[in-house]
Amino acid sequence: MSLMNVLARAEAVAAGRAVPAATVRHRRIAERPLVLVPLTTAGEAGAPLGAMVGTDRAEPTLLVVPQPLDRELRFAFFAGLAAAVLPVVDAYADEVETEPATKNREEVEVCADAPQIVVPNSAALDYVRLLGRSTRYLRTVEDPDAPHPVPVPVPLLGRWLTHYAERARTPGSSLLVAMTELLTRHWATGQSAMEDQHLGALLGWIDPPDGLDGGSAAARAQTGRGPDGLLLSPPAGPATDPVFDNRVLAPALERYDAARSAGATGPMRVAEADVRRLVASQLRPTWDDVWHGVDLLRALPEGAHVEERWKRDRWSFTGHRDRLRAGEPPQPRRDDAVTAAQKLAGRETAQARLYAQEALDDPLVMAARRLAGEAFTGTVLSVEMTWSEGRRPMPRPLLTLTTPDLPQADPATRAYRALPGAKSAQTAEVVSLTPAPGVPAQRGAGGAPAEGPSAAGGGPAAADVPPAAGPAPAAEPQSGPLWQVVVRLTGGMGTGKTPREGSVPEPGDRVTFTLFAHDQRGGPALPEAEATPWTHGGPPQARETAVPEAPDTATAEDFL
Repeated sequence: MSLMNVLARAEAVAAGRAVPAATVRHRRIAERPLVLVPLTTAGEAGAPLGAMVGTDRAEPTLLVVPQPLDRELRFAFFAGLAAAVLPVVDAYADEVETEPATKNREEVEVCADAPQIVVPNSAALDYVRLLGRSTRYLRTVEDPDAPHPVPVPVPLLGRWLTHYAERARTPGSSLLVAMTELLTRHWATGQSAMEDQHLGALLGWIDPPDGLDGGSAAARAQTGRGPDGLLLSPPAGPATDPVFDNRVLAPALERYDAARSAGATGPMRVAEADVRRLVASQLRPTWDDVWHGVDLLRALPEGAHVEERWKRDRWSFTGHRDRLRAGEPPQPRRDDAVTAAQKLAGRETAQARLYAQEALDDPLVMAARRLAGEAFTGTVLSVEMTWSEGRRPMPRPLLTLTTPDLPQADPATRAYRALPGAKSAQTAEVVSLTPAPGVPAQRGAGGAPAEGPSAAGGGPAAADVPPAAGPAPAAEPQSGPLWQVVVRLTGGMGTGKTPREGSVPEPGDRVTFTLFAHDQRGGPALPEAEATPWTHGGPPQARETAVPEAPDTATAEDFL
């Protein structure tokens, strides 16, 4: 947890409500998201109890399993979930747009948009992954040899849920998102990260009801019970309240089982309706809370790089659509070594890209980077034009800045600056870092600037952080020059001897340099699956033809 986050949580406790942790929205919120609130049976992770799903907050689809231990009823639940989800997916599959050809790619079509699934919390997201894994291999009624066939759309639903759950592991993806993670990314509360997983408590801090502060509203959501002894705000799925399970749900299930065993159609329908009513009473508050969170997030302006990350999600959605239409088999239970390495490398690259883009989009996030010494913002004092040596001299201007920040940079450290309208960042290198004239030098061990009063006062103080709502101001106040940094620009100025107009700041301009790259490069190429080294399982053919190792011979010591 960063120092800025700790400070924000302390401010939330003092203010009695959550404080903004971002000035813009760093994730996409679709115009019509598909909200899914699942509920599972206590002690049976693979036995769904019910779900509320749909794109219309006023008319959700309610799915209930009146006896979760019955296989046929569970399959009927999966079929109902497929009937609610797959039409939404299909509505986006055929609306495409053409991407122009590039140097490395021919002209290609990509889906113009993709459906977004929103679940209450990270536990519900893991449950979506479980549903996908447990249904994508099921055999359907089209297979005459299937011992327990399922309706035809169920395996297709499992493959889509698996893809969405895998994509959710990519940092910055918005295909499948948990509402608690979205809200905690944009607001800081006065409770622990574990308590933030309760959606009702989290919303109590962010938007408390009239007459209550954040702490009181969160406590009411977590522990408040009505006259019947049930929670006013049930857990935000997929878990259920133990009191609800023991006092209400278990007797209702017993009545359903008794009526079903007796073959009494009328009493069985009454008992089933009773179970549906009880499950709906646990799902509806969470359903309303998810949509409340959607409204809060939509009120924030969208970050500049969100659309770029959503385009990557659209490419992912299009690729899975094409694999399904090509008749490829379901996703394997376990990835091979090359695929696993590719996924890990892709997620590491996405994390670094997200780390940089959020700071570039949000002054409040950049303030945390400045406080950590990973960036600095200052005013240009002077610009000295110099050129590189060689047959073709290139401009290498020296900028002298004063900044209240203390960048953790040695001479020759690479720095980066975002240029408006440019595809890539302008590169630079730090030449020197010294105390500004009139400020006494404070050095730590080894001659490095010490983390003393100047360093603490030089970070982005409360006056340096822009307001946490609305667009960032053109310039932020400065408490006073503390450090003088000399930076040499090394790129982003064109190919001529004279720098391109606007690529070199002028004295008086306020600029920001980061010590982290804005664009991430891919790692080294991985071998083909046929060339996998023996340390990672060997080639697939070798694994298939390998003779299994004989077990050890049993001895007398193996038996009691």
